[in-house]
Amino acid sequence: MYYYLVIALQGFCIYHCYTQRNNYYWIFAIIFLPLVGSLLYLFMNVFQKRDIEKVQDSLVTVINPSKKIKDLEKKLKFSETFENRVALADAYLNENLYPEAISHYEASLKDVFSQDFYVISKLLEANYYSGNLEEVILQAEKIRGNTQFRKSKASFFYALSLEKHGGLNLAEEVLRTFDAPYSNFIERLELGRFLTRQNRPSDAKEIYQEMLGEAENMSKQNLRQHRDTIKKVREELQQLQ
Repeated sequence: MYYYLVIALQGFCIYHCYTQRNNYYWIFAIIFLPLVGSLLYLFMNVFQKRDIEKVQDSLVTVINPSKKIKDLEKKLKFSETFENRVALADAYLNENLYPEAISHYEASLKDVFSQDFYVISKLLEANYYSGNLEEVILQAEKIRGNTQFRKSKASFFYALSLEKHGGLNLAEEVLRTFDAPYSNFIERLELGRFLTRQNRPSDAKEIYQEMLGEAENMSKQNLRQHRDTIKKVREELQQLQ
């Protein structure tokens, strides 16, 4: 198997080198140093510089997540633009620094950006994770009319917040928008849980049975992707039997 993969890699690199009219010495490197030569050719001639930089940035973020925040803080200090402030808020949110994220999202909502859908939806998310559910509902009301809101993460958080504040009918209505075959498994699991909490086990079982039926017809790749959720669905259905 390894041998055939190397041969295929060589063939691609030689073809690319010939069609792109790159220096002929690469062909010798690819032929006489099959794996090393091919990998070097890919990095030097196929992968774009920006792609390599993205990989490098991702690795740095994993190893030292605070570096990205510090760099973005310096960038905002140098140039206080809407884009720089939102990028910093996103970084805070990704690191679960919710008060800092909320502060910068709120600061960016001014002038022509006062109704920006992306910022309001992320502000809603940060408030949800902070436990500020009244604020979640308040922010959601600002963007409910936007076509992007339907089936968005912000809409999901809105539904969960509504339930905790007694808005059960609207919460179910919003959660029901996620009930589509072969999609939204996490949201549909939560819909089943919502129905169970409302003492409607038969409705919850119907949702769970539909999801398990879909799982039986999934490709292996999709099944792996939703494996943990499907496991929870099966467990919660058993508890309702």
